[in-house]
Amino acid sequence: MAHEITVYTDGASRGNPGPGGYGVVLMSGPHRKELSEGFRKTTNNRMELLAVIKALEALKSEGSKVTIYTDSKYVADAIEKGWVFNWEKKNFKKKKNPDLWKRLLELYRKHLVRLYWVQGHANITENERCDELAVEASKQQDLSVDQAYEASGDA
Repeated sequence: MAHEITVYTDGASRGNPGPGGYGVVLMSGPHRKELSEGFRKTTNNRMELLAVIKALEALKSEGSKVTIYTDSKYVADAIEKGWVFNWEKKNFKKKKNPDLWKRLLELYRKHLVRLYWVQGHANITENERCDELAVEASKQQDLSVDQAYEASGDA
């Protein structure tokens, strides 16, 4: 039987670009895990994507049934409306964040994933917690380097 996992994700940046971070809450049965990390220069959309990636990377078993809640229309619509699959067919030509979209799709295909958009800052407990984690992570000392972003012409 596939594991059923509920995930909440959020990304934040202070400035766009600027210091940023992601926050993730994973829940399965009685288990709960929180993840977060900060980066010295990135964008909000990159952090929203990275949050979903890090959540899927944290899963121990392929074929898990995963329900992801994000307050990012960018991420939710791209997947649930199928846009990203068309972008992939065109090798992400003229699309931002191809490195992260490719990574996300590889992980997405290993599981049974449903993504749902939720209103941000609407007193949804786990979404609020992810926001706290993301913002806190963006304020840490010795932030990680978003290598692909800083190497791109967008940085």
